[in-house]
Amino acid sequence: MNKIIRIAIVDDDKLFTQLLSRFINEQDSMEIVYTAHTGEAFIENYEELSIDVLLLDLRMDDGSGLFVLRELQRRAEELKTIVLSTFYRRSFMGQMLKLGASAFLSKDIDEVELIEVIQTVYKKGHYFSKDQLEIMRLQLSKKVPEFTDHSKETLTTRETEILKLLCQQCTTKEIGERLFISPKTVETHKTNLLLKTGVKNTAGLIIYAIQNKIVSPDELLLLD
Repeated sequence: MNKIIRIAIVDDDKLFTQLLSRFINEQDSMEIVYTAHTGEAFIENYEELSIDVLLLDLRMDDGSGLFVLRELQRRAEELKTIVLSTFYRRSFMGQMLKLGASAFLSKDIDEVELIEVIQTVYKKGHYFSKDQLEIMRLQLSKKVPEFTDHSKETLTTRETEILKLLCQQCTTKEIGERLFISPKTVETHKTNLLLKTGVKNTAGLIIYAIQNKIVSPDELLLLD
C-alpha cells in the first residue's frame, strides 16, 4: 500500500484553496491535512502538523509567502515546498531555489501535471522543468566563484558522488542501490554535505554543486 502524501496549502484565495483541496483529496495517494490563508498562521501551527509537501502562494495580501520561505530557512526546516503563483516568472527561479523552494510553478499549471509535480517533489525532493533549468544555467553561472583547492578538499570522493546523484534527482534509495550502501549511510553523507557546504536543503546543494563546478547546468538539462 502506497503512503498517503500529506499536503498543506497556504493561499489567501479561499475559493482556489477550496477547489484545489477538493481535487487533491480525490487522488488516492494524497490528502489535504491543513489549509491556511496567511503565512503567519501556517508558521504558528506547522510544528504540530505532519506534512510531506507544502503548496505555497508566493504573493498574498500580506506578502507572507516569502515570509514562510525565509522563516523555514531560518529554522533550518527542509520542508518540501512547491511555490504556486499567478506572478510566476522564470527569472525568479534562482531566487526561489536560494530561498529553499522545491519547485516553482504558475497557477496556470494543468491539474494533472500538478499532481505529477507533487509526486516528484515528494519522492525526489525537487522538480525543475527544462525551461527552468536553462534559466538556472544562465542565472547561476554568472559570477561563479572559482573551485579552489580548498573547496576540492572539503568533500570526500564519496560525498561528491552522492552530491552528483542528488543533482540527478536520485532518491536516497536509488543512491544507495547505485553505490551499494544503505539508505542510512546515504542520509549520513547528505547530512555531512549540508554541514560542510553550509546550505540548508537539497536545492542549496544543487546551487553549491553548480557554483563550484561539480556539475554543470548543461548536465542538469539532460535530466528532464
